[in-house]
Amino acid sequence: MKIVLLSVLSVILFAGLVIRQPGYAGKPWQNKAQHIPGKIECEFYDLGGEGVAYHDDDSVNNGSGKLNPASGSYLNEFRMHEGVDISYTKEHDIDNNPYSIVLPKMGQLYVGWTKPGEWIKYTVQVDRTAIYKVGLMYTANGDGVIALDLDGKEIVKDLKITTTHNDSDTVKWRQWHHWNKADSLTSIKLAKGAHVLTLHVVGNGNMNFDYLEYR
Repeated sequence: MKIVLLSVLSVILFAGLVIRQPGYAGKPWQNKAQHIPGKIECEFYDLGGEGVAYHDDDSVNNGSGKLNPASGSYLNEFRMHEGVDISYTKEHDIDNNPYSIVLPKMGQLYVGWTKPGEWIKYTVQVDRTAIYKVGLMYTANGDGVIALDLDGKEIVKDLKITTTHNDSDTVKWRQWHHWNKADSLTSIKLAKGAHVLTLHVVGNGNMNFDYLEYR
């Protein structure tokens, strides 16, 4: 029997999907790729840990289990032992405050405490080859910058994320809870099939990410 070693192209099989990216050992959250067109929920990043599925500035989840104490609650403890910082939208004038430009859904998990140099990977299934508009549901305490890779290759660099800071809000900590949605940050062509999408924090940080939307 002839054995062919794929040294350049690693092939990972799971849940009926074939993912091809050189050297990538991550797997999709709950073995389910997120679909494009549609929303890529930022908290459902891949499994694989630090340096594989994500890079975070520290190993502590500053949201799950810390800001939101471990209590047996799904929202408070979501992925609490991983380095990506996760919280969720709350009522009582926190995330549903009058300074949000677009009100988020309450009880919605999101990625926060972002810093430049951090990144997160997502296994995605593109359902059809097309040019997609890319949107983002977010907060930004100061103008930020992100970039996107696909299968390890840069597809979009230096996307400006406009600040949601509002000097009229005198509650200092709430500047990280002014939500907005950018409907069309850019347009990119994606080929049908399974891919690995990487979201990079490039400039400033201080952003919360609810979801990326491709339509």
